[in-house]
Amino acid sequence: MTGIGRVLVILYAIMALGASGRSFVQIAEKFNDAPLAYALSAASAIVYILATLALIFAGRSGWYIVAWIAIVFELVGVLVIGTLSIVMPDLFAHDTVWSYYGRGYVWIPLVLPVLGLWWLTTHKPAPATTASERVAA
Repeated sequence: MTGIGRVLVILYAIMALGASGRSFVQIAEKFNDAPLAYALSAASAIVYILATLALIFAGRSGWYIVAWIAIVFELVGVLVIGTLSIVMPDLFAHDTVWSYYGRGYVWIPLVLPVLGLWWLTTHKPAPATTASERVAA
């Protein structure tokens, strides 16, 4: 992985750390104030951790599929939670990582999955070769 792929992994790792720390503090200190919002922050942290790992190992077909699933889930989550936080602000009186399309994180949660999906589309893993194909080559 080079160039933009490395930057993408670094950004996902930073988001994983930020979302993990935020959700840990929110759940430990004030979970009863907003259990839905804080549980969603924890869910986003898990998605960012999974996406980071999947992008690192995306050269392997199984991880490539996991990366697609995690990043599509992230994009859907950002769009749904972002929209709900605008349409139903009482439901999200306390921000999550994805509230207002990631406003608290400078909208990186909205842009990151778009970049991630673009990168996955343009960097498909090479087809697996069998032992007999490697010998023949």
